Amino acid sequence: MSEQKVILKTEHLVRWFGALKATNDVSLDIYDGEVHAIIGPNGAGKSTLMDEIVNRTSPNEGKVFFNGTEITKKPPYEIANMGLCKCFQISKLFASLTCFENIQIALLKKHKKVYDFVPKRADYLKDEVMQVLDIVGMQHNAYETAALLSYGDQRRLEIAITLAMEPKLLMLDEPTAGVARAEGYEIMKMIRKLAQERHITVVFIEHDMEIVFNYSDRISVLDHGTLIATDTPENIRQNDFVQQAYFGGGTQ
Repeated sequence: MSEQKVILKTEHLVRWFGALKATNDVSLDIYDGEVHAIIGPNGAGKSTLMDEIVNRTSPNEGKVFFNGTEITKKPPYEIANMGLCKCFQISKLFASLTCFENIQIALLKKHKKVYDFVPKRADYLKDEVMQVLDIVGMQHNAYETAALLSYGDQRRLEIAITLAMEPKLLMLDEPTAGVARAEGYEIMKMIRKLAQERHITVVFIEHDMEIVFNYSDRISVLDHGTLIATDTPENIRQNDFVQQAYFGGGTQ
């Protein structure tokens, strides 16, 4: 990245759940065009931080800025319309509908149209739908029911649905969870290709350290809601906390 423009900024985010401080004074800059991983043990506050950014969970303290505009108190749908979109760890597909229909619904929402089940409208926005499916290599799955897809293809379809909203920044909560490592690598290759070819900034949560170190430009480490470090994969690999938490204390 020749110029490090900040596309997303959090300032001193704090979120309490009863006596538990899920995020503790988290200030983080995400650079435009980068692929940025967020790691940490279970319960570190990773998903809560993502939810605060898109205001699915409101922070008790702190602010969030996207492209220079404060979005802390904006409704999630407004944040998505600005180009900051999130894919969830748990599937949000319309399982009984086809891949085509899932993308069609997302495009109808983008175009502020109402879904019409009348058969004569079945091919509405067909060219746009097929273009989106082509981006994730799923044109041949267009008329398959989402529930019958492999879990890896369901993850691809979820990403495609989000791409239909034309995001500037894509947030992914464990995009390779539940898939074999080889398929996880293919999903991450696709994500990096999207980031480069369509200039989409990507922030993702991931537990597989091989995927993290192979596919991220920078990594942020959370522990008990506190941001421990943000740096390049090479430097994070040498971080004492990361060494203890992931590599048993030995330098890799």
